[in-house]
Amino acid sequence: MANVALRKLSITLGGNQVIRGLDLDIADGEFLVLLGPSGCGKSTLLHSIAGLNDIDGGSVEIGGRDMRGVDPSQRGIGMVFQSYALYPTMTVEKNMSFGARIAGLPKAQIAERVARAAAMLQLGELLKRKPAQLSGGQRQRVAIGRALVREAAVFLFDEPLSNLDAKLRAELRRELKLLHQNLGATMIYVTHDQVEAMTLASRIVVMREGQVQQIGTPADVYERPANLFVAGFLGAPAMNFIAGEVDAHGFFRAGPLHVKLRQALPQRAVLGVRPEHIRIEAGGALAATVALVEPMGNHQVVWLACAGQQLSVVVQDSRHFTHGQAVSLNIDAARVSLFDPDSGKALSYAVEQALTLETDCI
Repeated sequence: MANVALRKLSITLGGNQVIRGLDLDIADGEFLVLLGPSGCGKSTLLHSIAGLNDIDGGSVEIGGRDMRGVDPSQRGIGMVFQSYALYPTMTVEKNMSFGARIAGLPKAQIAERVARAAAMLQLGELLKRKPAQLSGGQRQRVAIGRALVREAAVFLFDEPLSNLDAKLRAELRRELKLLHQNLGATMIYVTHDQVEAMTLASRIVVMREGQVQQIGTPADVYERPANLFVAGFLGAPAMNFIAGEVDAHGFFRAGPLHVKLRQALPQRAVLGVRPEHIRIEAGGALAATVALVEPMGNHQVVWLACAGQQLSVVVQDSRHFTHGQAVSLNIDAARVSLFDPDSGKALSYAVEQALTLETDCI
């Protein structure tokens, strides 16, 4: 196991600077997830840690050792790709042991490692099969097993579950989580899927256009987003945003919607509230009309029209709502965030202090 440190890292691909002056510390034994939309640089960053991409400036350190000029095979890493990258003519056993055989390890040691990895990943009965005889989930287990057999210091995962169906993704997410708990190894995982990030990560690094937007635990980045991008990227449905102004008396005003804040800071602002922090209930402070209902199995998403705004609300019970139905609702004021509309940054006074809610929505 080993820590990973990135110092002032800059990477250019095809004449475009993908990563600019990035600093990041990944602790020994941490499960760090690089999360962001396609093209944000997360896979490029992962490949640079692996030594598959050249860097223009800065450094990559693994276990305190500067990796400049070090071949990927000598970096002590195990990498799992989205495409499995298995040898079709080799058995599962041969695929899993390939790296160890190339490294010249004794046969008995290789066999022991393969048996241990196969037991962890439930591959014991498949060792003599070839990749064409396996399902997608089994192939990805073999790819993970190949990395385990190397007994790497750091494991790198490049969107390994994106080619699988929803049920298999859920199963392998659980297995990866258990694998990390059992091994205690350093793992760096790339995904655009927020569910994977939230369920797997010790910490999440949210990226956009080669820049880190926020680093924190899953709870931190979800409950206390650093900016509008993070707030909107995490969550399904996304956070509700309402543009307005904070006046000298501490009221956030957006048309007839008024929210009383404990602190006044006169400026334009965007109020953000997550769908699960809005409650449809009798006698609520806000009047609204049901526009659309989306049944989701164990919950439903109700879209409301309120004071010229469209709001999404997560409802956990089985109440029946119809189009055009008049309802009233309350907002959990302690969970509201405010953002600067120009910089997009969270306004700290709104995030750090509890808010009181005095609303008028007609």
